Amino acid sequence: MKNIVFTISLTLLFIISAFTTIDKRDLRINTVVIDAGHGGKDSGTLGASSKEKDIALKIALEFGKTIQQNLKDVKVIYTRSTDNFIELEERAQMANKNGADLFISIHCNSLPKETPDTKKQGIFGTETYIMGMHTSDANFDVAKRENAVILMEEGSDEVYEGFDPNSPESYILFSLYQSAYLENSLRLAEKIENQFEERVRRKSRGVRQAGFWVLYRTSMPSVLVETGYLSNNNEEKYLSDSYGQTLIASGLFRAFRDYKNEIESTIN
Repeated sequence: MKNIVFTISLTLLFIISAFTTIDKRDLRINTVVIDAGHGGKDSGTLGASSKEKDIALKIALEFGKTIQQNLKDVKVIYTRSTDNFIELEERAQMANKNGADLFISIHCNSLPKETPDTKKQGIFGTETYIMGMHTSDANFDVAKRENAVILMEEGSDEVYEGFDPNSPESYILFSLYQSAYLENSLRLAEKIENQFEERVRRKSRGVRQAGFWVLYRTSMPSVLVETGYLSNNNEEKYLSDSYGQTLIASGLFRAFRDYKNEIESTIN
């Protein structure tokens, strides 16, 4: 019964929002929220000798520093700048309350340890996600893993209205998702993957869609970046190295800069 009420309430929310006029925003990209995934008691995915939370934080801080050094008109806000636990809903609301123009969440990927693909070390590369329904089991697995932090939060049943990150039925709500920011989210995601492939010389696994709660709750263009697979030994070494982290951050910066220039070029 609880899940039925949850689904109905969200359906009503979408019906109401469909008739709501979205205020036009200043096209200038003045504020970006950089979200280092996981943190504190939530380690995220684990490599042989590394933790997702640590790598994500280092890349996020390097990315933000590069923006501050080169784009003085941009305000950078971090959802976390230390190894602390931030609830998923709080990350999204931090961006909303600060009127952010972009939300970029940084993560590391992994395959389940028991899969044959992991043993072969055959899967590696970057992926950038935008909000939407997953079209493959692999995308769904990523969304479930990143949403699973909800289960670590106190009072999550009330905050997330019964959303269960491990239940396929809970993700039905994302099939109703429509956003005025989807086009620009895709535009940014494509630039990020192009930079990773063409300039950073990483394997790009492309732009994908899946149901991430943190993207669903943000009221601006938003992306979630999987910077590589910690289940792959070579990629784990790359991502754990400060030079590799700097290269990833530089790719993110160039994509952000190009996106900003493109959007602001439309201002009369």
